[in-house]
Amino acid sequence: MSNKNNRRNFLKLSGLAGLGIATGGLVSCGTTSGIVSPPNFGTSRFNMSGYAAPKIETVKIGFIGLGMRGPSAVQRISYIEGVEIKALCDLRPKQAESAKKLLDGTAHNPKVYSGSEDAWKDMIDTEDLDLIYIATPWDLHVPMAVYGMNAGRHVAVEVPAAKTTDECWELVETSEKTKMHCMMLENCCYDFFELLTLNMARQGYFGDIIHGEGAYIHDLVDLNFNKNAFQDMWRLKENIGRDGNLYATHGLGPICQIMNVNRGDQMDYLTSLSSADFSMNPMAKSLAAKDDFFKPYVNADFRGNMNTTMIKTKNGRSIMIQHDVSSPRPYSRIHLVSGTEAIARKWPEAKIGKGHSWLNDEEFKAVEEKYTPEIVQKVGDLAKQVGGHGGMDFMMDWRLIDCLRNGLPLDQDVYDAALWSAISPLSEQSVANRSTSIDVPDFTRGNWKSNKPVDVSLAGGGTTNVLYGK
Repeated sequence: MSNKNNRRNFLKLSGLAGLGIATGGLVSCGTTSGIVSPPNFGTSRFNMSGYAAPKIETVKIGFIGLGMRGPSAVQRISYIEGVEIKALCDLRPKQAESAKKLLDGTAHNPKVYSGSEDAWKDMIDTEDLDLIYIATPWDLHVPMAVYGMNAGRHVAVEVPAAKTTDECWELVETSEKTKMHCMMLENCCYDFFELLTLNMARQGYFGDIIHGEGAYIHDLVDLNFNKNAFQDMWRLKENIGRDGNLYATHGLGPICQIMNVNRGDQMDYLTSLSSADFSMNPMAKSLAAKDDFFKPYVNADFRGNMNTTMIKTKNGRSIMIQHDVSSPRPYSRIHLVSGTEAIARKWPEAKIGKGHSWLNDEEFKAVEEKYTPEIVQKVGDLAKQVGGHGGMDFMMDWRLIDCLRNGLPLDQDVYDAALWSAISPLSEQSVANRSTSIDVPDFTRGNWKSNKPVDVSLAGGGTTNVLYGK
């Protein structure tokens, strides 16, 4: 892309690439170009924040990736009014056909695309689609999203949306050029407590927001070393040669929405530190002693167990994000919101506090009743019945479809997808350089100062029915 080349030329001509000034004295880790884009490059050609695309009465959807996450998404979407599942795509024919069987007895009869590494392109080129739903390995997210947007389709892509800062810029530039939505499917923004605290923040319950914490602490060692879990062990391989917060968005997304990041505030810089690996290499050695399949992983450069990344915003707020998928710890995304008037924390137990004390059960229920947002009131109970991480997956899908059908801006735009995903490569750079602080790119290119905060109210929408149980 011309803008990408311009970025590279900018660094070469200015001499910043050799000196490392534009990137805090660092060369990038894992970027396609070998350099990091300047923190603020050029001007936005079109501001996608708050953009309302034309209404789509019936959203025609094509799914790519039907392994771990895709099939459940297909099933959830089939329960939503005003959609037509037109196509299903997976490299493996068996996976695609199995997903199609989930639609038996419904009004959906999608065409199956499979058996070729370019089958997804055939699907996009052939089918009349409004939305591409991408649930593939991480390396494929950007190529598929960019191809889809250039073909005039909105895209929804699983987390993380991108792996490098250049990929993040490519998503931004393509979305702005095509005026196609690029939404990262950050389902944790739609969990019940996260939505509650977002509405509490909007209503001023916390006062001024000071600090937030999030995490993805989830013991996945056994799953990542399971030969039958991920095709070609791709998820395990992501943990080799990359030491940083590789999965920041689950804990980060809800905090960014509460702090109005990209919409009134912006990240300034971060610093990141990782422990050594105490779990994955020993696991590889243990398995290799019994199964030669695992011998290539014995000397692999696995990421450390725990990564802690600290972020400072332009308005002086602080964020702490942790990532650990290899320690024997109870699951936690922390989700802590601290303000001048109150605090809330989700794990290990949902609590709301004022002063030195947590609210008692009766007080907590009163706050919950007062601040439960409209989306939960409308589809929360149905979402729990449909399922998907307790219902948050379904609320995310329902909200996406309802916004497209009513011509509303999406809650998560391409700038969120880029910024939240960029924390991974930026944290890798900091870890590799003794926790040096790294400037965070402004993917809005200054528009964060005037962008309006996310509004998860149902104003102008909420018209899409749920067909589950009917």
